[in-house]
Amino acid sequence: MKMPTCRPLPAALLRAIALLLALAACAPLACRAAAQPLSGQARPVIERFLAGQTAALPGQVRISIDTPPSGALPLCDALEAFLPGGARLWGRVSVGVRCTGGQPWTRYVQAYIGVTGAYRVATRQIEPGQALGPGDTALREADLTTLPASVLTDAVPPEGWVALGRINPGAPLRREQLRAVAVVQQGQSIKLHARGPGFVVSTEGKAMSEAPAGALIQVRMQGGQLVSGIVQPDGSVERMH
Repeated sequence: MKMPTCRPLPAALLRAIALLLALAACAPLACRAAAQPLSGQARPVIERFLAGQTAALPGQVRISIDTPPSGALPLCDALEAFLPGGARLWGRVSVGVRCTGGQPWTRYVQAYIGVTGAYRVATRQIEPGQALGPGDTALREADLTTLPASVLTDAVPPEGWVALGRINPGAPLRREQLRAVAVVQQGQSIKLHARGPGFVVSTEGKAMSEAPAGALIQVRMQGGQLVSGIVQPDGSVERMH
């Protein structure tokens, strides 16, 4: 029996099949064209605006600005940047740019605001009802905008705080996972420490409220003056300058 002869497919059809196979294998996010950094006269205007708006954020702020899908912004002699109502300067944001010159226009560009800072993680498995002790937490650094908003960023470790549920080693500590236990009671006599370059001064005072370690508290000095400080795990207070 004579076998049928296989004819080669046309080159154009082979290219089309290859393209379809490549598109089918490509994940939607991976195939999307990478956003290009914005260039031109609008970039420094937006950068200055965002730098001023994010000056109070904790940690090291990193700003990147993308070119809009419609392309580079038109030329303008009088540019100003603004934030749409309710926009949060955290993670991915939309920034408005308006031209107030001869032919006014308004455009929106996408920007990313990253904040590299320290946050607390568990160094061991913590069971429900257990109190945190020395060494149970450690500081790590990451982009805080990628973490839950309630993650602990306090420099003072939350010693004495009680876990409300199981916390795995290496997991970021969130405020809703812990219950703060007061280490200072209202009216209690406490040590108040004031630090400066090369010296430490300690005085006595009375706590105006109960507070856990790491909390801000007011202390009444012997002369009646009220000062603020941060409660330490040992029950003393570090005065704020």
